[in-house]
Amino acid sequence: MKAVRASKTRQQAILRHLRQNGRAMVEELAALFDTTPQTIRKDLNTLADTGRVMRFHGGAALLAGTEYTDYELRKQIAREQKERIGRATAALVPNNTAVIINSGTTTAEAAMRLGQHVGLKIVTDNVALANEIRRFPGVEVMVPGGVIRGSDGTVLGETAVEFIRQFRADIAIVGCAAIAPDGALLDYDLREAAVARAILAASRHAILAADSSKFRRMAPVCIGHLRQMRTLVTDAGCPQELRALCRENGVGLTLAG
Repeated sequence: MKAVRASKTRQQAILRHLRQNGRAMVEELAALFDTTPQTIRKDLNTLADTGRVMRFHGGAALLAGTEYTDYELRKQIAREQKERIGRATAALVPNNTAVIINSGTTTAEAAMRLGQHVGLKIVTDNVALANEIRRFPGVEVMVPGGVIRGSDGTVLGETAVEFIRQFRADIAIVGCAAIAPDGALLDYDLREAAVARAILAASRHAILAADSSKFRRMAPVCIGHLRQMRTLVTDAGCPQELRALCRENGVGLTLAG
């Protein structure tokens, strides 16, 4: 019984680690939990059999639709970098423009710094964020209909997608859960990804606001590609491979100081 309880406790800890990081390798988890790779493989197989993770060679990742960490916890990850990225992103938004902002902790940091702008029309797929920025004197806020995700206020579903398709915004401010080595922009939730794709299609210029830790992470759902971005706003820890991807795809790079 003790062994069974220890195994369940470790599996819950593995899930918490994946919710924070998106994916992990067997050797990494074995070192983290001071156990053997064989034990970790058994844990991951159990989690995969119960539909909580997706196994790949040498490790595991969360399945699409799994919220990889609590929203309030996500806000604390790379908090200083996100605040700087938010300020730098907001500085790229001119007055008197139409802006679509998708749900995310880094995009929310950008939105919260638009309070001194004037003449902005903002569409956001997050009711919690809309409630915050509706008080800004120079901002008109619109929110699509749809299903509201209880954990963070994100609006999901085909109704939200159809609402966004009606717009032609000047600027989109988008985030993602991960940036793959080939430049694919990834997320965990199929419904959220559909809304993000609609946002990109409805905007003339797109700004990707993402801290550098997102590079080389993995998530199972593709929302787009780096080449669709006018600018990537990230932190000074941006790796050389990501800088090279920006150059190859003609994407402007802003390092938030």
